[in-house]
Amino acid sequence: MSIRPTWISDAHATLQAAPADGTVIFTIGTIVNDGVQYEEMLRSFSERGFAQDCEYLALDNREGNRFEAYGGIRLLLERARGRYVILCHQDVRLITDGCSELLARLDELDSRDPLWALAGNAGGSTHGIAKCISDPHGDDQRAGDLPAIARSLDENFIVLKSVAMIAPSADLSGFHLYGTDLCLQAKMRGHRAYVIDFHLRHLGRGIVGRDYYACLEALEDKYAKVLRPGPIQTTCLTPMISASRWRLALARLLRLRKKLKKLRMERRARDAASQG
Repeated sequence: MSIRPTWISDAHATLQAAPADGTVIFTIGTIVNDGVQYEEMLRSFSERGFAQDCEYLALDNREGNRFEAYGGIRLLLERARGRYVILCHQDVRLITDGCSELLARLDELDSRDPLWALAGNAGGSTHGIAKCISDPHGDDQRAGDLPAIARSLDENFIVLKSVAMIAPSADLSGFHLYGTDLCLQAKMRGHRAYVIDFHLRHLGRGIVGRDYYACLEALEDKYAKVLRPGPIQTTCLTPMISASRWRLALARLLRLRKKLKKLRMERRARDAASQG
């Protein structure tokens, strides 16, 4: 089946409405700056079963960077109609695993952890790097006990569960580390990310240059502010945000003492009123 992607060259373009029966299973979204690379990607996806019940959205950077990754992905997620959204690079190629294998892996996650929101083929876990990938560094590289809970995901291939409503940060931009940002966003919403056993080939080596370090520092600065410890004033009580268990325990103890003092004062006031 010939795949006809929907090209997006304008952030304000209007796409067709979602079908009422919800038949789209996968939305495959890609930022494209090389049409030939993208056509080869499409061919490999079609050959491995990603044709029927799938839609393809392509952010058109062929004539310059109209879109960066964070804002571009948010746009893709707004337009996506699929039950799952695959964010992938134009230089990934499916080898043996395809649509049926991916659905099986995602069904396994549903059974294991209904709160999963993200799945990828490589990333960082609490036990080191977990992966299932072929790339210029080696064929069929496997590490970790998959599926493994991920703290970060490599951006070459990421699946998002649409109902989890996870999206990249609005105050970050660039082309790097959005997989880490997505994992952090998922965690803060009570969801989890996984590295799964889904093998494909990524042609890119991954370049750590000036742009990468700029994204790295922006990510660090953002979450240093978001996760800054300390009290938060509300109209009622004051939640304490801290990774320190003793600091939380102390804050809760002081809160309890304050509550008990208030109850004692209210009781004394009632007793005085009744005696008068």
